[in-house]
Amino acid sequence: MPDPAQALSIALLFLAGVGLLFWPQRGLFYRWQQARRASERVMTEDVLKYLLQCQMQGRRPTVEGVAGILRLSRDDATALLARMESASLLSAAHGEIELTPAGRDSALHIVRAHRLWERYLADFTGYGEAEWHEQAERFEHILLPAEADALSAQLGNPTHDPHGDPIPDITGRYIPHGGHPLTSLTLGRPARIVHIEDEPEAIYAQLVAEGLYPGQIVRLVEISPQRVRFWANGDEHILAPLLAANISVAPAPAEAPIAASGVTLSSLVPGQQARVSSLSPRCRGVERRRMLDLGILPGTVITAELVSPGGDPTAYDVRGALIALRREQAQLINVTPLVGALEMGISEGERPIDHAA
Repeated sequence: MPDPAQALSIALLFLAGVGLLFWPQRGLFYRWQQARRASERVMTEDVLKYLLQCQMQGRRPTVEGVAGILRLSRDDATALLARMESASLLSAAHGEIELTPAGRDSALHIVRAHRLWERYLADFTGYGEAEWHEQAERFEHILLPAEADALSAQLGNPTHDPHGDPIPDITGRYIPHGGHPLTSLTLGRPARIVHIEDEPEAIYAQLVAEGLYPGQIVRLVEISPQRVRFWANGDEHILAPLLAANISVAPAPAEAPIAASGVTLSSLVPGQQARVSSLSPRCRGVERRRMLDLGILPGTVITAELVSPGGDPTAYDVRGALIALRREQAQLINVTPLVGALEMGISEGERPIDHAA
């Protein structure tokens, strides 16, 4: 006859095992199902984003393209597309894959969330350019529409991400960057960089290393099958045509300077005042966050106080605090010099109060 205590122990262990596996909302089976559903949702949203980007760029989406971005077999990609068609997210009549209105709305949200998050990472965090895309790839799937709207409002409702890609607004409308490949630019004609493609990552990393970013004025001086040579921000750049084709430009006025326009804080001499007009697009990550924390915002009046014996750094009066900035840091701050002691009714010794600080 079996030992009752032993039988009870076995029964309790069995029940505990069943509970561990199938307990509602906590069991391993439930968690596995949740993870599986989450993985399916992420893949679905990635496909929606791919289809919308194809539509925005005038490209024809394919099953092979879907399989490539998801790293799936062609059969698995086909099965996923079939499930999405059953969910009324897309139609695949006559071999043409197209988004339905419901699918387009979902895709617009994903793209909007991704590009807003990249804008946030670029302007308010210490993440470097090479990390923006990967971080945004994760957050785009968890950012709810209401949260995306709040983030957009916090950022001032930007129209483009830091690479120049258009950010759809809450209604789905967007402003195309309107650029063409740098390789199509006429020699000697000035143009403005409006977009830098951030995929593939290896090519983007090389463009970042060149110090290129949207907003720069460029002038093409040589193009051949071997190289593309151009000037930007006063520096000469030489790229392979494959790299240069990832830079989109739009025409700029014929008189547009190649070097960065405007005056930077580094040009001030001791005793001179200037009002901050903007931070350079080159000021990113930790450096930008530090500038903002120091109160260096558009509208702030800064006075150059004294230069160190070695010529660098220079001490500046920022909102009543003396702050030392190296020349390379001061060059990231665009300013408008103030003439005399008075400007717009501001008297000597007064400082504007920026309530946004």
